[in-house]
Amino acid sequence: MPAEEIYPLEKEFGLMNKVTDYVQFAKLRLSALVVFSAAISYCTVAVHIDWIRLLWLILGGFLVTASSNGINQILERETDKLMSRTSNRPLPQGRMGLNEAVILALFLGVAGALILFSFINILSGLLGVLALVLYTLVYTPLKRKTPFAVFVGAFPGAIPPLLGCVAATSGFGSFSGPAWILFSIQFIWQFPHFWSIAWVLDDDYKRAGFKMLPSPGGRDKSSAFQMLVYTLFLLPISLTPVFFGMSGTISAITITVCGLIFIYQAQKVFNQLTVNYARNLMFGSFVYLPLVQIAIMIGK
Repeated sequence: MPAEEIYPLEKEFGLMNKVTDYVQFAKLRLSALVVFSAAISYCTVAVHIDWIRLLWLILGGFLVTASSNGINQILERETDKLMSRTSNRPLPQGRMGLNEAVILALFLGVAGALILFSFINILSGLLGVLALVLYTLVYTPLKRKTPFAVFVGAFPGAIPPLLGCVAATSGFGSFSGPAWILFSIQFIWQFPHFWSIAWVLDDDYKRAGFKMLPSPGGRDKSSAFQMLVYTLFLLPISLTPVFFGMSGTISAITITVCGLIFIYQAQKVFNQLTVNYARNLMFGSFVYLPLVQIAIMIGK
């Protein structure tokens, strides 16, 4: 093949690889899930949906979340080398330089925060910055010190629905009862969600020195019991929008069915203490939250 035909191909593949690295750096799927939670919450509480405002919320929220994920990878670049799940990320593999990563993460964070401050309201911007700071500067370093990190991380993890609700308010922005209800659902959901992931990846986490399961014994009855308890609590908390008139009967039925299936999955982990059942619970958690949030929105 002539040299002039080879070089464009090399450039094209090089560009594609760089885009892939940026997508991995931003954790595209996780960022999309976070933004989905904020957008659904906005649609749930907004009296009239302002589609332009919603688009700004999605963009600003995505950029702030991508920045948080990037800073997390910068801070954990050495421990990422130790885990099979993360060893192929751009920083551990040397496909992205540290300076490039820092500049990209800062650009994403500043751009996202400015969008929230400028096109939504001040309180939305403050919530976005708070989530970023708590996730990167508090939760991330705590992961190697104490299982309490999961509790701390649940706060920034539950900010997206709060952000979506605040984005639906005018002026400076304000909190409402529905905002705190949706925040509470996502807050409690994170415990069985993160602990099921930690159960599946316990060997990997141990190599990096992360303490993610709630019991010092790791994959034991104590950890499984706590997962089951939080899953049990999640069902009545998920039904609070129905109790307070935010949603209707169809939503209640959907949430109850999802909750009972989720409880069954947690109960199987408690009885069997196996990775396979924990993996089922993990995948169940990915399905549970968006289904419940959609049910609440549709039933409003």
